Amino acid sequence: MKIKIETPEAPAAPGLLSQAVVNDGVIYVAGQIHSTSDGKLIEGSTEEKAHQVMKNLAAILKAAGVNFSNVLKVNVYVTDISELSKLNEVYKTYFTAEPLPVREAVCVKALPLGASIEISLIATKGN
Repeated sequence: MKIKIETPEAPAAPGLLSQAVVNDGVIYVAGQIHSTSDGKLIEGSTEEKAHQVMKNLAAILKAAGVNFSNVLKVNVYVTDISELSKLNEVYKTYFTAEPLPVREAVCVKALPLGASIEISLIATKGN
């Protein structure tokens, strides 16, 4: 059975999306950008933007009853690949439990609302 996950601690999903969906113990979290829970896109350094993205993801994971240690796969999208090393410095402070999730990083031309970072992930309610 598919269950919708919602939290006011992360930006609301537009009408055609969900923040996350759980199905058979697997949590699919929609891409999060560096906007606050009220939908305001934050500016600043790559590190500040990355922390906001991770804060949004953490809030959604918490609403689903899990945390970053339950993450299996991460998709990172950036508009400037040269900023990836700065993002990685923030990223590694959130993912500390072994085994680390698998990940891909992709440089794209543009992201929603003019964001420069978007991260989506898949987690599990299991061990």
